[in-house]
Amino acid sequence: MKIYHLIPLVLVVATVTQSCVSSKKYKELEGNYTQLQNSTQDLSVKYQRSEQALAVSNSRITSLEEQLASERSNNNSLKDALNKCLAGNNQGGANIAKLVDEINASNKYIQYLVATKNKSDSLNMVLTNNLTRSLSREEAQGVDVQVLKGVVYISLSDNMLYKSGSYEISDKAGAALAKIAKIITDYSTYDVLIEGNTDNVPIKQTNIRNNWDLSTLRASSVVQALQNTYNVDPKRLTAGGRGEYNPIADNATPTGKSQNRRTQIIITPKLDQFMDLIGKAPDTTPVKQ
Repeated sequence: MKIYHLIPLVLVVATVTQSCVSSKKYKELEGNYTQLQNSTQDLSVKYQRSEQALAVSNSRITSLEEQLASERSNNNSLKDALNKCLAGNNQGGANIAKLVDEINASNKYIQYLVATKNKSDSLNMVLTNNLTRSLSREEAQGVDVQVLKGVVYISLSDNMLYKSGSYEISDKAGAALAKIAKIITDYSTYDVLIEGNTDNVPIKQTNIRNNWDLSTLRASSVVQALQNTYNVDPKRLTAGGRGEYNPIADNATPTGKSQNRRTQIIITPKLDQFMDLIGKAPDTTPVKQ
């Protein structure tokens, strides 16, 4: 009889113990959630800054194109006036000399505008070359580096970084992260966003609620690996997740799903670093004779 009385007591103790563990786990997850919310807010601010920088750069290029078209039209008008002067020779040598000076100044300014626009158009190539200069040809293989609108994207597939269905960094990820760390360290003034992305298949793990959690936890794992293993300054790093809502391929096919399961390392130069590539306009004032 005593044994039967002990059975309910054991069940109660087991239930209370399980409840305590669940409560502790809940508080831990709640703390992680708060931290992820703060990271998401920081990510939003950095995204807005990047959008502003992009808008300024695009506006600069549009303005240069308009100036270039206007100056070419003005240059053609000056040439027409000069031709009329030379044909009729009724304007006098002084006026002809003045027109020649104006045409020379216009040509000089056109050359500046063309060179400036070329610098803007080639900015992507410059950044790509600069960001990969710390890698050998062999090291650069397997790392997809693209520059879109002045922002550098380094994309890595999930099977290159993580254990299957997990946010834990795999043993084979070291080589890839070492390459990324070399690029980031080489440009110590750039901001770095680690962005996790998934396909649209729901995650089935008790400690991960959905793809939002999975993508952000994966990004956080990469950030901590860069900080702890490769000594990247954590003040430069932001971890963020976009879940399944930023696909680059169709999730209807296995290949598309594989492409969408990726982590992007987004390296963003400051706005003044873009402007340094532009330079200042030369003096186009005609020389008095």
